[in-house]
Amino acid sequence: MKSHFFAYISRLRFISRWALMRNTAPENVQEHSHETAVLAHALAVIRNERFGGHVDAGAAAVAALYHDAPEILTGDLPTPIKYFNPAIKTAYQEVESAAEQKLLDLLPPELQGVYAPILRQSDPELHALVKAADKLSAYIKCVEELKAGNGEFRDAAVQTRAALEAMAMPEMDYFLETFMDSFSLTLDELK
Repeated sequence: MKSHFFAYISRLRFISRWALMRNTAPENVQEHSHETAVLAHALAVIRNERFGGHVDAGAAAVAALYHDAPEILTGDLPTPIKYFNPAIKTAYQEVESAAEQKLLDLLPPELQGVYAPILRQSDPELHALVKAADKLSAYIKCVEELKAGNGEFRDAAVQTRAALEAMAMPEMDYFLETFMDSFSLTLDELK
């Protein structure tokens, strides 16, 4: 059986993010997925090493790598539209679920059992970490756009920071306190 699964996954690089906003640095879903994986891994490590957690940091990274895979088929629906009202949110979740199943169906049967829990994010602890990392990635994008002089991201930065703080996740608070300020610095200032 020939499979197109990984050819589809590789096309994440063609899906642009932040479509409703003017960007100084365009971002695609593949880049975002990588950053989200790095951040999910970091949040898991912080949870384990600083707050006594027992989450598989590697599994968090893998879940984050695939967290937007359905967007290969659906595109990236902007957040204000996706969460505009409960009916749209529910309908979009159904579309994402169908896209996840379509991707799983592309895999040979012997691999589907491995990828199903990754694409469906069936572990609640991993799902929460990936959601947090996804939101953190969005905040980093806002900070970087503001650093580049793009005021278009001002409100999004304020709202996203508030959402991160409202998560009441000690590992997120630790990340924001320990690492976040560095994202506002220039390369020379990082020395």
